[in-house]
Amino acid sequence: MTKLFEPRKTILAMAVASLPFMFAVAQQPAYVAQPQNYGDGNLKYVDPRIGNVGAILEPTRPTIQLPNQVIRMTPQRADYMDDQISSFPLTVVSHRNGQVFAVKPANSTSDRKRMTYDHDLEINRPWYYSTYLIDSDIKVQFTPGKKAGIFRFDFPKGSGKALIFDKYNGGDFQVSLASPKEVTGMETWADVKVYLYGTFSLPATAEKDGNRLLLNFADQSAQTIEFRYALSFISPDQAKKNYEHELKSVTFEQQSKLGEAAWSKVINQIQATGGTGAQKRSFYTALYRCYERMVDITEDGQYYSGYDKQIHKTNRPFYVDDWVWDTYLAHHPLRTILNPDQEADMLNSYVLMYQQSGWVPTFPLLFGDNPCMNGFHSTITFLDGYRKGIRNYDVNVAYEGMRKNATQATMLPWKNGPKTELEDFYYEKGYFPALKPGEKETVKEVHGFEKRQAVAITLGHSYDDWALGQFAQELKKSDDYSLFNARSNNYKNLWDNKQQMFLPKDKEGNWINIDPKFDGGMGGREYYDENNGWTYLWQVQHDVKGLIGLFGGVDKFEGKLDQLFREPLGRSKYELWAKFPDFTGIVGQYSMGNEPSFHIPYLYNYSSSPWKTQKRIRFLLDTWFKDNVFGIPGDEDGGGMTAFVVFSSMGFYPLTPGTPVYTIGSPIFEQVTITLPNGKQFQVVANKCSAQNKYIQSAKFNGKVLDTPWFTHQQLVEGGKLELEMGPLPNKKWGLK
Repeated sequence: MTKLFEPRKTILAMAVASLPFMFAVAQQPAYVAQPQNYGDGNLKYVDPRIGNVGAILEPTRPTIQLPNQVIRMTPQRADYMDDQISSFPLTVVSHRNGQVFAVKPANSTSDRKRMTYDHDLEINRPWYYSTYLIDSDIKVQFTPGKKAGIFRFDFPKGSGKALIFDKYNGGDFQVSLASPKEVTGMETWADVKVYLYGTFSLPATAEKDGNRLLLNFADQSAQTIEFRYALSFISPDQAKKNYEHELKSVTFEQQSKLGEAAWSKVINQIQATGGTGAQKRSFYTALYRCYERMVDITEDGQYYSGYDKQIHKTNRPFYVDDWVWDTYLAHHPLRTILNPDQEADMLNSYVLMYQQSGWVPTFPLLFGDNPCMNGFHSTITFLDGYRKGIRNYDVNVAYEGMRKNATQATMLPWKNGPKTELEDFYYEKGYFPALKPGEKETVKEVHGFEKRQAVAITLGHSYDDWALGQFAQELKKSDDYSLFNARSNNYKNLWDNKQQMFLPKDKEGNWINIDPKFDGGMGGREYYDENNGWTYLWQVQHDVKGLIGLFGGVDKFEGKLDQLFREPLGRSKYELWAKFPDFTGIVGQYSMGNEPSFHIPYLYNYSSSPWKTQKRIRFLLDTWFKDNVFGIPGDEDGGGMTAFVVFSSMGFYPLTPGTPVYTIGSPIFEQVTITLPNGKQFQVVANKCSAQNKYIQSAKFNGKVLDTPWFTHQQLVEGGKLELEMGPLPNKKWGLK
């Protein structure tokens, strides 16, 4: 563990000790740092700063919120290296996609500078935030509710007290004092109106400066201004009702305790013993990030839907803000274990979105579907939940929507709407056609930057169609099963047996000669997507045995896996990253920093050497997921990546979502206990587990010898016990039966 991440109590104790010297010649400061309780149990391991500096692209955000709730506050700064904050948002409306209502404390309304802070005087817990603004001697504190939040601003004696409200977005915006202690407002994000109601503990006077509302607080009876607020996507009146529901009779300290209790419930659902402190910090912080999204936008039994722009009544939560290309792999499967009722509500939300908009969304945000990436992977998520007994939604309507997507919607990346000539070609020929190098695009619907992604489209939709075919079989729709099961084999149409790669074909069926390591333009998007052909070589989770057959057998399959982790880049990293910036966390041609790679190290469990899965998983976790600001190897995507950390650290992983089976890796803890919603417990016991003892010597499940690296979801939820004997050398025979 690095010096930067010594325990908070140590840092704060040092800060407190140094304060008399720091301010010996300054005006009386507002800030006196106090050690904060880490929280109950495993909450002490959660550190939102982990990953706050991105490998190349996006950092994680130290989000302060209640699990899966609307109010998400994170100081607006570039990343952890930035020692200045520009503003504090009243909420992040969508993960990484925008915020509303900027507030900034200042000594006077003329102060427009960014706010300099000291990293070591910042306290960042999931339910509580505090920082000290050096130039203005102002302490800022925040604690979140569901649709509400409370800020405290402590000003130094003798200084002015001001708050500056501003907007983040270009649409309609208004904010004003309704009375000396009340503020109301509205900011438009995308096409959604977000309404504000708030109160101040001291009376204010207001002036306007363009969009900004400048508030002065002349009352000298107190140096603290408490700003309490609530937001609504429905109406100004509803914002005030949300305020009254959550904040009318609660103090700042009580609200903070409520937040701590909410986080304690979800974080302590998994108890890990053994391992190092650093491993626990990485693990429990990863678990915390899995609760940033989706968010419940229901208010008083109703919600505003961006899918038909109407307000709907409801008796269950309605969730938005999901990026399915990222989350179908591990994030949704993790939720099927930890909170299947919540997963049911999320799937029900998808069904409602389809009914309201006409399409099952791909990246459902507050304003509607944001068509990002490629594929209809919610189909896989529906199948995965259905086969795990999650069926508390209109299954037939869900199927109707999935089938419509698969037969009538465009497959083009970053596009919504009806199919084009390219989809008709796909339905007839069984692959998405690519353009030859230099060939001009003729289909106007193709995104200018995202291109056709022809190989990625073919492979991804093969998996999606497999899931739809399996769902059809569950519903006894035999004709549909035949149709979509046949389409699930389309991936084979782009297999080049000579090069042992999935490569593009043109519309005439001819191979397009490319370097699969590097060709395809920015991010390989003409053929692949964000990753090269070596990553997409393994994108057949739904038919691994079929993939092994293409290679010509298990030995060649295993040899190619070995080669993946050893194959040189063939160029400098700076040359690679100029073209493939998402290709991070590199081991040979393997990219730990991007979601399509998650399942790949587990594929050794299909080979003659399951021990190699154990070796690779331990190496990848130890190398790329450290407990520091650089501790995430790629874009974390709000739980999309860190769900991989949660599963892999516990010792198992859902290699094929849609099949209710888990494959075994190498746990980093001596024991993991998951308290299941049904009152039972699932345990993974790894006897003699350590950094050296990473290899499975033998295994039992519920006391019976286990010779295969698999167990079922049913075994898990019934309260099973997986017991592993660990050792320093691989048992090359375990897991082969």
